[in-house]
Amino acid sequence: QVQLVESGGGLVEPGGSLRLSCEASGFSSSSYNMRWYRQAPEKGREFVALIGPTSAVTSYADFVKGRFSIARDDLKSILYLEMNNLKPEDTAVYFCSAYRGGITYWGQGTQVTVSS
Repeated sequence: QVQLVESGGGLVEPGGSLRLSCEASGFSSSSYNMRWYRQAPEKGREFVALIGPTSAVTSYADFVKGRFSIARDDLKSILYLEMNNLKPEDTAVYFCSAYRGGITYWGQGTQVTVSS
């Protein structure tokens, strides 16, 4: 059974940090492009960051460049998103996604709330 399970979300003050994790199981995630997306209340899902197989390629949305960092540990089948200098506008449900050859898997999401 294919699963992507996110964790690490929570409530943090502006300027704070969080590290999200996404554990993959049921498929060979090391050969997949892995991505983070987010969806704020009453907004569409938006791309945050991606990392290719072997971590050779990474890409970020402009609004997180310099603050967020994506990484993967293929021995543990875990995807990470290190988030620093968080802002209230980063409040959203964060989803991980695995993509390869037209196949896309999604996790259930983890809530991140940035508020004082």
